[in-house]
Amino acid sequence: MPSLINQKPPFPKKAINDWGDLFIKLFQNISNSHLKFLKLHSWIYHIVDTIREYGAINGYTTETYESLHKTYVKIPYRLTIVSRNRVGKTKTPMVFVYTAKLFDFDLLESMIEQNKKDPNLDKKMIKGFEKFIDCLKVYLNILNIISAEGCRIKIYSSVTLKNGAILRTKNDFHHRPWFSNIAVNMNEEELSEYLSDKGICYAQTLLITEIRLPNKSPIHLALVQWYDFIEETPFVYSCPLLRLVEVYNFIEIEAIENTIYVVPRFDKNNEYFVSKIKPVRSRLYSFIKVY
Repeated sequence: MPSLINQKPPFPKKAINDWGDLFIKLFQNISNSHLKFLKLHSWIYHIVDTIREYGAINGYTTETYESLHKTYVKIPYRLTIVSRNRVGKTKTPMVFVYTAKLFDFDLLESMIEQNKKDPNLDKKMIKGFEKFIDCLKVYLNILNIISAEGCRIKIYSSVTLKNGAILRTKNDFHHRPWFSNIAVNMNEEELSEYLSDKGICYAQTLLITEIRLPNKSPIHLALVQWYDFIEETPFVYSCPLLRLVEVYNFIEIEAIENTIYVVPRFDKNNEYFVSKIKPVRSRLYSFIKVY
């Protein structure tokens, strides 16, 4: 006779996420912090992928726990705090100049699923839609925004930053995709705990969004995938040596310091240098703009 466990269908990831959301909703009122614990939110949204990659939790080594804590707790925490601290210091909200609106829709999972399957989108933008719901839930939970009901999403192909640089997420820019790499100036209080480039960390932009919630000011966000320093050799000839990691967050566009240029290391997989010299086309554009 088959066991009862074998007769039950496996729990889908969505069911686990929904259970976590319900748990928070039921018990947040008896918590002084309203259950705003990043470890809890990270566990809810990453536990399925973690088990698939590393196996049962009770079999993890100390090294695995330390790696997961860095990836899913420490890095997202510092980046969320950076965004909130940077924007919180601004007295007047910035007005951003967007170009080429790509999508405009109410926050419905069906719309996200539809965009995830669009064959005309670049794989990086598709990855952004795959991570969209989970990252937005974490972001809103940390800001103590309980409900996203009535949320309106606008997604653009580019936006001008405060320093005049253009942040791009384009599927086709002169017959090639262009997803801007960015520098984020980190919170000084957290720098002692993390490896950085003189207070700078790096990411690649997947989506540029404007999010409107009822009775709230528009939120200007970028969904990004983070680079991490290669710990064995974080710098080569004074250039940061990075790799893309499976860490995704929404950050405020205002927290972005600048766009950067990343050069793949030709003899290695998933290793990149941060170029300290602008490409010729960028220098030429600057020359034309000045003169």
